[in-house]
Amino acid sequence: MTTESMSTEPAPGEPVPGRPSSGRPASGEPGSGRSAVCAASSGADGAPSPVLVLLRRGLAAGGLGGLASGLFSLLLAEPLMDHAIRLEERRESHEHAAAHGGHVHAGGEELFSRSTQHLGLVVAAVVTGLALGVFYAVTYALVHRADGPLTRRPWERALVLAGGGFLALALLPAVRYPANPPGVGQAGTVAERQTLWVSALVIGVLGMLLAWQLYVRLRDAGHGPPARQLAAAAAVLGTLGVLFLLPGNPDPVPVPAPLLWDFRVLSLASNLLLWATLGCVFGGLALRARRQHARGPRDGADSPARTAS
Repeated sequence: MTTESMSTEPAPGEPVPGRPSSGRPASGEPGSGRSAVCAASSGADGAPSPVLVLLRRGLAAGGLGGLASGLFSLLLAEPLMDHAIRLEERRESHEHAAAHGGHVHAGGEELFSRSTQHLGLVVAAVVTGLALGVFYAVTYALVHRADGPLTRRPWERALVLAGGGFLALALLPAVRYPANPPGVGQAGTVAERQTLWVSALVIGVLGMLLAWQLYVRLRDAGHGPPARQLAAAAAVLGTLGVLFLLPGNPDPVPVPAPLLWDFRVLSLASNLLLWATLGCVFGGLALRARRQHARGPRDGADSPARTAS
């Protein structure tokens, strides 16, 4: 029998034509989609996705910011809230007595005690901080998407974004609709007040987006920092003007002026503390990640595997 007529069976270990050389499924075979998903959810060398890194960073920063804001409100603003609640109960008692010929009836029991409400204040602040941390991380990823999680000047960029968030979601809406103590406002105007507040938040966010776009376009056009900063400031002032086109607060505020002023200042300070903590923690985590990334290649330069190769 000639060698041409002999059947050429592959030797053990040799690849078979048309069959993958390894035990892994080829493209299009069952199981290949799972590996593609895993590759998409992680970066090079098995590193986690940049978006997941930023989200974890935002959750940590937002949670700490919410906790700091909640404790601040509990220690400083909550006594004012208790005083405002007592004034509201006294006012309602007098109105009830006048309506019933001087007879005062005892009110119903509170659904939650004040201590439970104090705990709920801190928990609500932490949950709010976590939500803002996610919003902050997504915005950071969109603004600096070309750089990934290891952006240039992460500390400055984190603080600038936190300042923009404070302006858009706290300061500008509060200038038009300042915070009021509990008990202020009628039950029939709740929906109207909520609509006005949400409208103020949307206008604040759109105004900060306009300021950012003006800054970026002027920078790309070659204009210097003064022109860029003046244009952004003009956009913020224009946003404030648009906010004052909205209707005013539909309810009177029957609270003594000193108490009202103190409550509004502390409420704004609580928001400032939340955003400042969020920006500082996020920026600090970004700086630590950059230091670890810069130290990694030097630490691995003299490793046994690299030396052997």
